[in-house]
Amino acid sequence: MSIFGTMKTAVSGMNAQANRLGTVGDNIANSSTAGYKRASTAFSSLVLPSTQGSYSSGGVETNVRYSIAEQGGIQYTTSNTDLAIQGEGFFIVSDQNGSPYLTRAGAFQKDANGYLVNTAGYQLMGYPYGSNPPAAVVNGFNGLEAININDFGLVSSPSSQGSFPANLDKEADAVAVVANRPSANTATAVITNKSSLTAYDHAGAKVLYDFYYTKTATNTWEVSVYRQDQSTNGGFPYAATATAPTLVQQTVTLVFDPNTNKLKTTAPASPTSLTITDPNDGATPAQTINIDMSDMTQFASDFTPGKGIIDGNAPSPITDVEIGGDGLVTAVYQDGGRRPIYQVALATVPAIDKMLPQNGNVYLPTNDSGVVTIGFPQSGSFGQVYSGALESSNVDIASELTEMIESQRVYTANSKVFQTGSDLMDVLINLKR
Repeated sequence: MSIFGTMKTAVSGMNAQANRLGTVGDNIANSSTAGYKRASTAFSSLVLPSTQGSYSSGGVETNVRYSIAEQGGIQYTTSNTDLAIQGEGFFIVSDQNGSPYLTRAGAFQKDANGYLVNTAGYQLMGYPYGSNPPAAVVNGFNGLEAININDFGLVSSPSSQGSFPANLDKEADAVAVVANRPSANTATAVITNKSSLTAYDHAGAKVLYDFYYTKTATNTWEVSVYRQDQSTNGGFPYAATATAPTLVQQTVTLVFDPNTNKLKTTAPASPTSLTITDPNDGATPAQTINIDMSDMTQFASDFTPGKGIIDGNAPSPITDVEIGGDGLVTAVYQDGGRRPIYQVALATVPAIDKMLPQNGNVYLPTNDSGVVTIGFPQSGSFGQVYSGALESSNVDIASELTEMIESQRVYTANSKVFQTGSDLMDVLINLKR
């Protein structure tokens, strides 16, 4: 047995416990850090060759492990841009240089430039939402970009779809003279019923369209549409103007089934929609608006226009952002309009605990952790995103304090071994005197 070896073994043990105390200190310091994953120290023995009758003491080495895959509790907040993940997956964030990282720290806030940035300064990344939902690149970060809310301020969209049902009085008088019907666009037009619908052009300007409903025969009605700013003193005839140089005029003939008093569906079936074509805002191609009329009725009751519904919106600033459980980022505009702008993506790796921790509570995939897989929340194995919530650290203070006490005791015991070896060395030295 080597006394020096015994002392070195004791030093090894003290160093190991010092490492253990280091992880305990980190865990306690970050117990309130959102998304923090606790570190722990694993021990393994170092054995030296021994001969019969002589034992050579070895030592101990430590390996720091991170419980990255362990879920922390969900705590709700008052900010709807705070995000938490329940289940598997990590937010994809980037630093100022555009390098991607993975994190569960979802305390995101909009900065001065419109980016969603967490407390460590990392920007949340997602796929931009175009006319169709985006598709995830499952094995790479291509296509992802930092989410910027300011890019979608004062955005308008033209109307393209709408519905405008009404009940037409079955007992109304028919206008037999073709020249007196609104579709003829003459000053002598006889107005049976009229209503109006607001739409939006490509610049977001409001355009009012007048709808005229005229009974032309039994169970047969004519619906004519004009652009209101082309009217003459609020009525007929409608004519092109300097601001609207092309006359807008569309007409459709509806036929009702006398048995149901709804649009006829048997041959010859009635049209169920009307398409407005308006080229006056100069866009190419010209704006077309399809108006659904499938819910029109013809009962013996007063003319009753239904609720007109149409898409599109005027230019309006963003007042809020909503993030759904599926990661869809929706801009909420001042006028009440909503528009999907980004899709938050999640990422994971086969061996989550093998990722490399970095400053700011982020992680880097490594060869040991495996290839990154990207997808959307609530799809496949990925969890759900909670808006207005944060994932708390998975540190248990009681367990950490217990580890601290245990480490302190073991450190003291190792120091006693070192002190005993030192005393034995003194005895050997004194033998020579």
